[in-house]
Amino acid sequence: MINVTKMNGDGMVLNAELIETMQANPDTLITLTTGNRLMVKEPVSEITEKVKDYRRQINIEAIETLSRKLEELG
Repeated sequence: MINVTKMNGDGMVLNAELIETMQANPDTLITLTTGNRLMVKEPVSEITEKVKDYRRQINIEAIETLSRKLEELG
């Protein structure tokens, strides 16, 4: 999940896994896999970095969980 800012200034949390496309014109239009569209204030580059950070954190947590499980097994 990533934080974005809607055009009215309200913040929201967006499921990064649902992002299908993004377009800059000049605001960012995000199209989701559901077909819904969302206009946000953050530029495409910032959202891209947020998605990378989100996925990186998911991978770190998965590796830590796997490491703990392996340690428990001996």
